[in-house]
Amino acid sequence: MTAPPTPATGRLPTAADVDAAAERLAPVVRRTPIEVNERLSARTGADIRLKREDLQVVRSYKLRGAYNLISQLSPADRALGVACASAGNHAQGVAFSCRQLGVPGHIFVPKTTPRQKRDRIAALGGDLVTVVVTGDTYDDASAAAAADVAATGAVSVPPFDHPDTIAGQGTVAREIVEQLGRAPDLVVVPVGGGGLIAGMATWLHEHAPATRIVGVEPAGAAAMVAALAAGHPVTLDDLDGFVDGAAVRRAGELTVPIVARLVDEVVTVDEGRLCTELLELYQSEGVVAEPAGALATTALGGAVPVEPGSLVVAIVSGGNNDVSRYGEIVERSLIAEGLKHYFLVEFPQEPGALRGFLDDVLSEHDDITLFEYVKKNNRETGPALVGVQIEHPDHLEPLLERMRTSKLRIDPVSPGSALFTFLVS
Repeated sequence: MTAPPTPATGRLPTAADVDAAAERLAPVVRRTPIEVNERLSARTGADIRLKREDLQVVRSYKLRGAYNLISQLSPADRALGVACASAGNHAQGVAFSCRQLGVPGHIFVPKTTPRQKRDRIAALGGDLVTVVVTGDTYDDASAAAAADVAATGAVSVPPFDHPDTIAGQGTVAREIVEQLGRAPDLVVVPVGGGGLIAGMATWLHEHAPATRIVGVEPAGAAAMVAALAAGHPVTLDDLDGFVDGAAVRRAGELTVPIVARLVDEVVTVDEGRLCTELLELYQSEGVVAEPAGALATTALGGAVPVEPGSLVVAIVSGGNNDVSRYGEIVERSLIAEGLKHYFLVEFPQEPGALRGFLDDVLSEHDDITLFEYVKKNNRETGPALVGVQIEHPDHLEPLLERMRTSKLRIDPVSPGSALFTFLVS
């Protein structure tokens, strides 16, 4: 059944649109591999396969939607050029498409976009593309792109909320079924604005209706979950931009009704747990995923239960990670695993105070990872911010008990406090 068209686009994509997009994209996109993941298969008892869109030409599936849209523009529209907003991956798809098709483009990205992605956009687009860094979020960049379209007459290339973008991204589903030789029992799909999951669901609904489809969003940017609860797209008041490839304040006007009708469930995962999975993907499988690229695998066996023996495909959607972010990724992972904690300690300004803290409070299993001490000459005590890493979560309660019985005043830094946020972001 086809839902009514939306005023913003005039039409909804169909499975036939996805098929046509696949033919259009065949000479351009890489047919990315599907790989058995032994770690996740052993953990869940299911046959877990990873669809490696991080190995795409621009290291993400976004090329599929961008090229499908731009390649269909008329000569007149191509001459006017294109404009888009992106957190980084869509921009790379647009830049690559512009260079391949000889179309000039203006690409707007938020300041939070990692340097690695900005450099790649410029390299992929060459002289045909201008990169403009503006605003703190994707939505700020989107407003700037809309203003550019209004001023220049350029064609807007939305990252998710356009039928041609959705159809192009939906080719991932068709490719999966062709490669497997059958439809999977479950596909788990990362969700930002909803283009990928809407396109995949559109094709699977017609060609593999028994396949269960589950979307995964970061807990700090759950725009699709909010939209489904409200029955329409809503704008998030607060947004955690850590998962930059999926951090949008508002899901699409076009994608939300498709997801509501065709997707079985959309769940969220904690950013800290996501960081642990990013590290496991790298250490166990050698997969260099970006945060959004690990959303689907993070959810398997937790937020998304799987049937033992079932065939499950999780989309690794992108691999455009900046190595400078790994310090924060490790930090967030340790905190999520209960292995890293912060405390404010009041030390008396007397010799041996620090030695007493080390001997009486810390054990041989505890490691100081941060120590910032401010000595006040006109005070009897001086505050210190102390980071402590423990070997096992079970070691926390004995540590806290030693702190409670200590002569020192020691206060944990609450995970919800501004100071804690400052330390890990």
